[in-house]
Amino acid sequence: MPDRIVEEELALLREVNTRLERSLPAPPSAAAIVAELEHLRTALGEETRPDDQAALLQQWDRQSALLRHLREAIRPEEVDAGSPYFAHMRLTEDDGVQEILLGKTTRLLPDLPIVDWRNAPISRLFYAYRQGEAFEEEIAGRERTGVLTARRTVTIRDRALQRVDAPEGVFQADPAHAEGWRRLGTEAPRLAGGQGAALRAHDVGTGADRRLGTGARRRADKHLPDIVGLIDPAQFELVSRPSAGFLLIRGTAGSGKTTVALHRIAFLAYDDPGIDSSATLVVVFSPALRDYVSHVLPALGVTHVKVLTFHEWAANQCVRLFPRLPRRVREYTPAIVSRLKLHPALGVALAEQVRRVEGPPTADQVVDDWASALCQPAFLEDVLARQAPGAFTGQEIARATDWNRQRHEELVAWRAREPEAEAELDEEDEALLLRAWQLRIGPLPGAGGRPLRYRHIAVDEVQDFAPLEVQVLLDCLDERRSITLAGDTQQHIVEEGGFTSWTGFLAELGLEGTEMNTLRVSYRCSREVAEFASGLLGDLSEEPMAPITVRSGPPVELFRFTDHGACVAFLADALSALVSHEPLASVAVLTPSRELSALYTRGLAAGEVPRLRQVEEQNFTFAPGVEVTEIEQAKGLEFDYVVLVETSTSYFPDAPAARRRLHVGATRAVHQLWLTSVGTPAAAVRGLLDKR
Repeated sequence: MPDRIVEEELALLREVNTRLERSLPAPPSAAAIVAELEHLRTALGEETRPDDQAALLQQWDRQSALLRHLREAIRPEEVDAGSPYFAHMRLTEDDGVQEILLGKTTRLLPDLPIVDWRNAPISRLFYAYRQGEAFEEEIAGRERTGVLTARRTVTIRDRALQRVDAPEGVFQADPAHAEGWRRLGTEAPRLAGGQGAALRAHDVGTGADRRLGTGARRRADKHLPDIVGLIDPAQFELVSRPSAGFLLIRGTAGSGKTTVALHRIAFLAYDDPGIDSSATLVVVFSPALRDYVSHVLPALGVTHVKVLTFHEWAANQCVRLFPRLPRRVREYTPAIVSRLKLHPALGVALAEQVRRVEGPPTADQVVDDWASALCQPAFLEDVLARQAPGAFTGQEIARATDWNRQRHEELVAWRAREPEAEAELDEEDEALLLRAWQLRIGPLPGAGGRPLRYRHIAVDEVQDFAPLEVQVLLDCLDERRSITLAGDTQQHIVEEGGFTSWTGFLAELGLEGTEMNTLRVSYRCSREVAEFASGLLGDLSEEPMAPITVRSGPPVELFRFTDHGACVAFLADALSALVSHEPLASVAVLTPSRELSALYTRGLAAGEVPRLRQVEEQNFTFAPGVEVTEIEQAKGLEFDYVVLVETSTSYFPDAPAARRRLHVGATRAVHQLWLTSVGTPAAAVRGLLDKR
């Protein structure tokens, strides 16, 4: 016979299925009201006395209002009969025993209530307490005390119980087994053994043990330690290159591209102290990476170099050069407009606009050049037909230029100080304005009106910059033309940026023939994570084989659930245990959307996961704990542990952009990587064995 726990859950599900069948509410029907209205319409069309007609009209109004209310009413979500709940808890209190079921829809069946895990106050007990623990909580205005005597998660599909997870054991339905069920064991999957692994892999061959709290180096934050002595020969060769000229570094995630770029600055500053000054600029893709690099450079003895995102740098220049333009950046820009503004052909369009229109070398003329290049569909069609045939349809160009024209009219009204006029710029406009200045007037001015010249510029994650943005930076270099470009096309996630390949990118910049330096060893990820991440790319991979790694670790695992509530419960248990045993561990729970980030943060908070934070504007703390955010926000960073949430086809279709996005998320993991899915797993991850 199956285990007692399985028998209890089977009996419970049978009772729930029976009660749901008996109590299915009849769907509200408007048919009777419509029939009554038809009858009234016929009666009103006949000859009736005025008094009767008034009474009929009153009935008409009443029935019409009832029909409108019925049609506009928000009907409660129906319970999914195929999977009505995902968890079961038993509360033993002074006044008796109560069974509570958790699902994604509330249905208060007598003695067997199903409650919505997201907002039912009593669901907090399931997430905040373990089985056997006493509780004392105020729930819905009532003090409740007792013991959580049973806490189980269940998997129900097509009205059948398939799995039970309980502290006493894990039970899986198995038709091939004599009893129809088999016991998998009592030890739940664990995140373990990776505390302090992030930032650099020091030990070879460690990390395979999945037990908690083993062999961890203890470090209170994720800032880069002094690792000059750990740089490998290939990296050192790039670090020690002469300062003049271009250094282009490509390599897989975790291969040390950022490390090389930053250590090269420190190396150059040793021989030339003038490098450690505001004359050196590090340009990064995101505020999170800016904060990270800002902590790394001082550890290398470099304290005066500027570290900015491109938007920050460009906005600072525009404030100085275009004081009559608005400072506010538009929060929403249509994708087709962003794609057009970032396309390499826009640089050609600006150059042609400047050549064909005579004008004074003034800021106002630059603004006119910028607006003219963006608002003329015939002109842009001609440029794009020559530079990028087929990149945009005529309709797309018309839509984009119409948007630009309307925004320019708003700008003209704002500059004329018309009442109630408002104007904003798109973030993409900053690079266009600066490039137009360089083409019309010359070098961007710096202090004292002298040309703004940098001794060295380092650009990280260059694959997510538009060629035009990089061109603006190139024209700010001094005569040494010293620049380091580091990137990985496999992590390209800004689809509007126009980056297609290294060859095309260099051609757009006029750098054909520049030597490409490739780092082939991944120091960040374990062999298991690196191979999995490489497999996600498939034919998008730049290399025929997975990157070389220096150590092994736990296997990558995929966990499937019928509901986000069950997934949250599973992660809350695992993360709470991890933080307790490895207090210095850094964990990222990465989601495909801000909505899911908020949902999982609320759920994990209900489960009392310690040191939990939601990162909304890349405000990473670089401190131990669990940070929940979207994949894009964590780009360029790394964590001891990573959980990729909802890796399903709904969020990750079988398309290049989605596969690269998954690749970016997976390669944030240094020691251990988990994936979860409520929907059908994405095609790129479907090959993983379901370890549960």
